[in-house]
Amino acid sequence: MPRRSRGRLALVGTALAALTAGLVPGAAAAGPDGGAREHRPSDGGLGAVIRYTEYGVPHILAKDYAGLGFGTGWAQAADQVCVLADGFVTVNGERSRHFGASGAPDGSLSSATSNLSSDLYFRGVKEAGTVEALLRTPAPAGPSRELKELMRGWAAGYNAWLRKNRVTDPACTGAAWVRPVTALDVARRGFAVSVLGGQGRAVDGITAARPPAAASPARAADGPSPEAVAEAARALFAPENATMGSNAVAFSGATTANGRGLLLGNPHYPWQGGRRFWQSQQTIPGELNVSGASLLGTTVVGIGFNDKVAWSHTVATGVPLNLHQLTLVPGDPTAYLVDGKPERMTAREVTVADRDGTPVTRTQWWTRYGPVTGGLGASLPLPWTATTAYALNDPNAANLRGSDTALGLAKARSTRDVAEALRRTQGLPWVNTIAADSAGRTYFGQAQVLPRITDELAERCSTPLGRVVYPASGVAVLDGARTECALGSDPDAVQPGIFGPARIPVLTDAPYAVNSNDSAWLTNADRPLSGYERVFGTVGTQRSMRTRGGIEDVAAMAARGGLTVADLQRQQFANRVPAAGLAAADLAAACPAVLPADPEACRVLGAWDGTMDSDSRGALLFDRFWRRFTASVPVAQQWKVPFSAADPVGTPRGLDTGTAGFAKALADAAAELRAAGIPLDAPLRDHQFVVRGGERIPVSGGTESLGVWNKTEAVWNAAGGGYVEVAHGTSHVQAVGWDGGRCPVARTLLTYSQSSNPVSPHSSDQTRLYADERWVTSRFCEKDILRSPALRVVVVGD
Repeated sequence: MPRRSRGRLALVGTALAALTAGLVPGAAAAGPDGGAREHRPSDGGLGAVIRYTEYGVPHILAKDYAGLGFGTGWAQAADQVCVLADGFVTVNGERSRHFGASGAPDGSLSSATSNLSSDLYFRGVKEAGTVEALLRTPAPAGPSRELKELMRGWAAGYNAWLRKNRVTDPACTGAAWVRPVTALDVARRGFAVSVLGGQGRAVDGITAARPPAAASPARAADGPSPEAVAEAARALFAPENATMGSNAVAFSGATTANGRGLLLGNPHYPWQGGRRFWQSQQTIPGELNVSGASLLGTTVVGIGFNDKVAWSHTVATGVPLNLHQLTLVPGDPTAYLVDGKPERMTAREVTVADRDGTPVTRTQWWTRYGPVTGGLGASLPLPWTATTAYALNDPNAANLRGSDTALGLAKARSTRDVAEALRRTQGLPWVNTIAADSAGRTYFGQAQVLPRITDELAERCSTPLGRVVYPASGVAVLDGARTECALGSDPDAVQPGIFGPARIPVLTDAPYAVNSNDSAWLTNADRPLSGYERVFGTVGTQRSMRTRGGIEDVAAMAARGGLTVADLQRQQFANRVPAAGLAAADLAAACPAVLPADPEACRVLGAWDGTMDSDSRGALLFDRFWRRFTASVPVAQQWKVPFSAADPVGTPRGLDTGTAGFAKALADAAAELRAAGIPLDAPLRDHQFVVRGGERIPVSGGTESLGVWNKTEAVWNAAGGGYVEVAHGTSHVQAVGWDGGRCPVARTLLTYSQSSNPVSPHSSDQTRLYADERWVTSRFCEKDILRSPALRVVVVGD
């Protein structure tokens, strides 16, 4: 090492030792009289040391959980203060006051389509004291002491940053809604994340539900048919329609070059708003040392790794809600029958203020099962008639344990510890867990908090509507008039009415374990999982194109063996289009007959390399054709060979080029590009990009229906040049392995970068890396942190 570098390291090390004296238990610094005294970043109070390395990644060092929360809250505020402040306005039910009742939230904390609907729901949660009651619940059903300390510290750190810094992000500079928060606000945000798949999915239905007039006659024709409801429910929970998803794969030591495990995590999340990831390393010496990504506003690393274990999550197929169909008391639509006895609904009157101060009051109706809802979104109405209403059960409305699960994973030393953390905390509301460890073991588990809907219960207690809806979607509609239809409890469950750990789908120590948002069935194609209840997902049904492509890729990698982290990196950016492997040759062969007057289109499609790389020519034409074709032609009519459960990865196949709609989709795609002035053979980089600081940054990857691992759901604007922004897709990527040393071998990438503040130097730096298919070498060990050429040390305190 050059003398100058050695000297710099020595100075940094000396400074760091002085700064952290007192942060490490037992350490002390000299007082002014020469005696020993405890060192704190400020006189009393909380504090932490933050070491920033390349791309603005903070490594947060503290002596306890409150201090770690303080450093995390401070650092998140520095990067994302406007997004965070907006979220706190949401969970306090004050969006209408600041942004107008008719405006719309960003969708990150609920499905509410208007600020008024959002406010009515979250103000109702606040006034009911829901989160306060959960905080009072003793662990393990309630949050741990460590988590409460993290939340307390996070709020203090966020507030300290606001006091000591000027907001430079134009999104909220000088805004009155950027205000200090409390630990309770942090907990409320965690609650919102927990119920995203349940109450959060039905906010409009909960806040708009109104009883009919008492004299209104009951009509059998009220509402959609059971078949229509079943299809709407299936579509609502279908992975291809989700705004979040993920891929993750763990490889065992039997497939790797050194006998140690490997993990590639590739979550697909929104690129804007409050559901972004944020990178950090969190360290309490002797207690916790973890690196990875957190959802904004949360206190812990949600997806990450330590020196022995790496894990990721994928959005699961388990349905985290169910409905209870209520039989109403004749003449009183706000009372329902249970075992023949009337039971009154509870009216919760909620008032919020509009921007001009005008109060808006609405009544929400609650039952023993949960709130009455008028539907699960616009596509799935559930009319409240004179005879029937629907109450929504969301077990995650009693779950603030998700961050405790994350803490358990962060401390794990093996995949067995991962399984034990999931068993002990039972806090994940809507994701699977995939993990690998340094000893070469793998783990997959669908450890979701799900309503305890067994197939036997659904058979015995489904209403006529439920008998159609449950098999199609996993959404149970139970008879709310019978106590024998209560969900019951498992002896190993930490809260009533959910499945215990013994009932979840699990696969351990397989050569590979992969999930791309389909059910657990084909986690490993050679070791399919079955025997779980329908509410967890399906068995023996058609897989998505992304699942099929992912299994093909990772099974081939496992069979080849000798894998390293570099192989994971290549997989992430292979940008192979599985749909092309099944359809491109048939398309090119049929093209001359379908478009006899357009030989250029046929030439471009025939020459296309079958990828969605930025330099690929013809990718855009195939993409626009494929979107049209799959949207207009039913699945059963797209392929000559139908799906077979005996060959789930290889079927369906054989593009049916003679089906109605094929020729039109192809002709319209070519015409659309020409009308927009886009050459048919233009490289993808010219027409799939994001604009940051006035610069076009190309983005590779493709949409869900194409099946590309590197998923990109882009916003089409033909007049603007093509795909001009990314709505959601590849977000925080981590490729992790071990080489026998003390430090993990890890490469990471945060595609949209660390800050959403356009003034920040870290608002687009990793986005440029993503465009160039380059990675960040993680600095996990102290020696690597201290050697960073970008090292910046900040001591923060209140």
